[in-house]
Amino acid sequence: MFRLPLPSLPQIMSIERKLIKRSSGACELCASEENLSVYEVPSSPKTGVDSSLYVCEKCRDQFDDEDARDPNHWRCLNDSMWSTVPAVQVMAWRMLHRLKEYGWPQDLLDMMYLEEELQTWAEAAGDAEDKSDALIHRDSNGAVLEAGDSVVLIKDLKVKGSSLVAKQGTAVRRISLDHTNAEYIEGKVDGQHIVIITKYVKKI
Repeated sequence: MFRLPLPSLPQIMSIERKLIKRSSGACELCASEENLSVYEVPSSPKTGVDSSLYVCEKCRDQFDDEDARDPNHWRCLNDSMWSTVPAVQVMAWRMLHRLKEYGWPQDLLDMMYLEEELQTWAEAAGDAEDKSDALIHRDSNGAVLEAGDSVVLIKDLKVKGSSLVAKQGTAVRRISLDHTNAEYIEGKVDGQHIVIITKYVKKI
């Protein structure tokens, strides 16, 4: 069965080497030098180094988990929001929006300017939208799913209306969300655009 291509190990290692050089071996958001790894910023129009950050575990864990989020940790954005790296600018903008309720992030947002292309990328995750009535899509582990994320199937799925069976372990990249039902996402498997139930996927 055809599976969507995943980055090869040499490609991943090459990206990490370039990010280490770009970041001087420190988190590109908070400057920590511990537990660093590559993070691909969702909904990027590009791939590879241009769509990725080198970030610490503490930052990464707080991107989507509101319960784990420490607003004081993100005071680091006072400095990193001025980075010349587009991916850093985009993630700083998104995190400031996610922390707006604390007041000071809005002050920083008022000072921040993104070129039109970067603004479109930043807004693609929906952080600037009024979410009072928004649906929250979550995977089998409860992690929040956003448009552009990648997921992996955790069981075989029979695709309705066809003979296709999407096998467990299949990666589905750059998903889109069903804005009328929090239990459905969409993506391509074996070249076919299908609807997938969120409880059968895990975010990767």
